[in-house]
Amino acid sequence: MELPFEEKKPESDIQPTIEETWLEALRSEFNSAYFADLKQFLVREKKSYRIYPPGSLIFNAFNLTPLPSVKIVLLGQDPYHGPGQAHGLCFSVPEGVALPPSLRNIFTELRSDIGFRIPFHGSLEKWAREGVLLLNATLTVRDGQAGSHQGKGWERFTDAAIQAVSYNNDKVVFMLWGNYAIAKEGLIDSTKHLILKAPHPSPLSASRGFFGCRHFSKANLFLEQNGRKAVDWQL
Repeated sequence: MELPFEEKKPESDIQPTIEETWLEALRSEFNSAYFADLKQFLVREKKSYRIYPPGSLIFNAFNLTPLPSVKIVLLGQDPYHGPGQAHGLCFSVPEGVALPPSLRNIFTELRSDIGFRIPFHGSLEKWAREGVLLLNATLTVRDGQAGSHQGKGWERFTDAAIQAVSYNNDKVVFMLWGNYAIAKEGLIDSTKHLILKAPHPSPLSASRGFFGCRHFSKANLFLEQNGRKAVDWQL
């Protein structure tokens, strides 16, 4: 994994490869001591482990969905930790990769909610380009070791990203699935945004209220009622 930084520059001049509006909104995070520690952690990890996603895709969610275009925030926890699965978008896998169970359940709910036609692939890039920020709380992981990069600084960074959306944008829908995501509710200004909460779509919890939550139609209704274009969920 090559880290998405220009390592040849002096430390004080290092800039992340991230879309310009996000760079501006998160500049203080990139310049912070905790982020410098996070970078060094990732350098050490690379020497001993395979890390996902590839370095060029760590900030994929930000690069595909500039801050001003964010209409919906969908929050995951960790990147997939199997070979070829993670590409920087929560719940999404590249075309040609088998659908993970949680994504299958998301598609099942979409079909029930809006008549979604389940595709032969699991890439959600189209959603990202339509304004759906597909954000994992932790942006990297070791091969085969779920949660291995939690508590190293990524959560502080992605919390700042959630707050940036809440502060800078109007009438955004935040979809919080599962207790981990729901715990982020305090970062969001509920007076100007819609917060939708449900159990996680994993096989262990989807039947406890994720199925039937109808978050996708509710999100589009909120957007349209507030003069914003609905998301075309069909892939």
